[in-house]
Amino acid sequence: MSHSPLARRTVLRSLAGAGLIALGASGCAAVDDLVDPAEPSSPATSPAGGAPGGTPGQGRRLGAEWEKHERTMMSWPASEDVWGEHLAAVRKDIAEVARAVGEREPVVLLVKPGQESSARNACGSDVELLTVPVDDLWARDTVPVFVEEGGGVKGVDFNFNGWGRKQQHGNDAKVARGVLAKYGIERIETRLVAEGGSFESDGRGTLLITESSIVNDNRNPGMSRDQVEAELKQLLGVTKVIWLAGVKGKDITDAHVDCLVRFAAPGVVLLDRAFPGTPPDVWSRSADQARSVLDGATDATGARLKVVELQQPDPDRITGRGDAFVSSYMNFYLGNKGVYLPLFGDPRADDHAHDVFREHFPGREIVPLQIDTIAGGGGGIHCATHDIPAVG
Repeated sequence: MSHSPLARRTVLRSLAGAGLIALGASGCAAVDDLVDPAEPSSPATSPAGGAPGGTPGQGRRLGAEWEKHERTMMSWPASEDVWGEHLAAVRKDIAEVARAVGEREPVVLLVKPGQESSARNACGSDVELLTVPVDDLWARDTVPVFVEEGGGVKGVDFNFNGWGRKQQHGNDAKVARGVLAKYGIERIETRLVAEGGSFESDGRGTLLITESSIVNDNRNPGMSRDQVEAELKQLLGVTKVIWLAGVKGKDITDAHVDCLVRFAAPGVVLLDRAFPGTPPDVWSRSADQARSVLDGATDATGARLKVVELQQPDPDRITGRGDAFVSSYMNFYLGNKGVYLPLFGDPRADDHAHDVFREHFPGREIVPLQIDTIAGGGGGIHCATHDIPAVG
């Protein structure tokens, strides 16, 4: 990926002297404490601190994204202080994603009070609006991680803290509770701090995750990898965790897995690779390390993994700009009927990615979407979406 230090979600305009932490590079240089989230009531809670009220043997399961969704959650970009002159453009990108997904499955857009009209005008009547205070568009990380248990759905609240307290997200810190309360879904508590972009599941007990994004003192101080793994197995019902090293401190997420490697099917993973000839850097070395781990790994069933590499587009041909531009095709979203794939403007690479996804998801329409402003802000389609599974 075309990353610069601490620029996964970059500063889109200078906020020097404004007293604010914006998305991205400078947000990691000046770390403020997050406003502690409020404690609204939720429909039900499970014990905290490693006793979430369910174990793999009791039927808890984190599904795969290709399984049927009840709905897709998204968030409307709320702040000119974050996006500056790019706010209208990023809203256009989000609206295009919401409309595309909404043509094929229900979409609920979280909207800050007072911004309903702009969201409705941009997204149309097929997208349901839910008025909830939000700070920004990164629903993947702020909405709960949903698991199935006992014939229903529960939501794990991973205590979003602005990607390791790099930014203030007082509203987004409360999104998980708000969504669970709205839909009457039981809230599962945990001491872990993490984000939805950290996790990739095959739906059969295997979890892919970067160590850098969760075994990290900015989220889980004093916890070892073994302790984190034990908690994840309890919370998510997984039985096998495949750890990839990732990269600490070079982007705001500390290298979420959803820009590096994704499951295409049980036993099949897609792996991001730099454009040929790109000078080696921490990101290409991270991909090398991931490849070496995946080549020797087995999933929860004991089967070896098949690795399919997918190269990024030519950085000289992409239509978007910015040091933080995320040009990984891994940040796609799997919907009920469509695969929502970023389109970067390099015809050869975009067409090849289209062919690869058509091969691996033959029952779904491949829907390419131009998301230059979202990608320029350091994210992608997956970062902006979050699925609630359908059960029964």
